[in-house]
Amino acid sequence: MFIGTAQRGVIVTDASLKLHAFNTDAVQILSFPHSLQKIADAHSWLSGRIRSRLFESSSLVNSVKSGRRTYLCKSIPIRLDAAGHKADRPGLLLLLERQSNGVVGIERICERFALTERECETVRLLFEGLSSKEIANRMKISHHTVNAFVRLVMVKMGVSSRSGIVGKIAKTEM
Repeated sequence: MFIGTAQRGVIVTDASLKLHAFNTDAVQILSFPHSLQKIADAHSWLSGRIRSRLFESSSLVNSVKSGRRTYLCKSIPIRLDAAGHKADRPGLLLLLERQSNGVVGIERICERFALTERECETVRLLFEGLSSKEIANRMKISHHTVNAFVRLVMVKMGVSSRSGIVGKIAKTEM
């Protein structure tokens, strides 16, 4: 079962919105909170979900909600290579990107507290509300290493908890 931790969904359709390709993040975003494994014909279901969630009156929506998260929707016209055919067909690359929680200058925070690149990445993901395990998966490191980064950040920022990090960032940005 997917937990809704997707960041960037990618979907490829032809001009008639027939589904050609997608990544698992797109599935997570469009199927949340349901489990796609429980759906008999996942391909048809996902095609219908694309039409119902991403388009209104033949136009792509600006954003879509998935649980408590909001994803910005963008479309990029592409040409689909028809294998063995001379003519390419028009298609769409649909991109679903998680909308930021706010306009926080994380880079400024990282400079101010002399955070390393990995500590800064940890703070950015922490600020998005991810758990240590989710951060570890995203950074492709152990959750113990994430916890070590968090402890180092707490020392550098002069706080004693994860929420203290987020609070310090929010206070700094006001």
